[in-house]
Amino acid sequence: MQLPDAIPKEEMQRFKDTFLYREEAFLLDEIVAVDREARTLHARMDTRRELPTSQHQRTGPGHPAHVSAADIVMLTGNLGCLHAWLFHGCHWDEGWTGFGNRIHRADWKRIAHIGPPLELFSSESKTRVGPRRVVIRFAFRFEQEGEVVYLGDQSAMFFRDAEL
Repeated sequence: MQLPDAIPKEEMQRFKDTFLYREEAFLLDEIVAVDREARTLHARMDTRRELPTSQHQRTGPGHPAHVSAADIVMLTGNLGCLHAWLFHGCHWDEGWTGFGNRIHRADWKRIAHIGPPLELFSSESKTRVGPRRVVIRFAFRFEQEGEVVYLGDQSAMFFRDAEL
């Protein structure tokens, strides 16, 4: 689901069809807002969906069902790739690829419970753009029911026609 005009439907479908991971690993359920000038995104994830790691938890007293750290990190990759695609023209079907290369800081502030959606906010704090390489440093803030769940400061590199 996405709000009208946040990302044109055809562009979002092209992104998903050519994304570096299969659709099951794209965890964003809704793109709420896109600010191309400020290079910020607001997305949402339904925590009740099947998640790659969280769905395999053993829960019980002291270990409630929650969105795992691994799935939180995958969300940051999803958002980072969407930034590269939307704001820097790094289209996978045009020879671009990308890799997260550094988690400068990762702060889990509280458990992200299964049930309420996660509100996902991302922005670019630094960028270096060249014809065949884009380096982006991101700030991530994930919230659930108005409370901060995760704060991240991470970098990723995107390459065109790279022999890696």
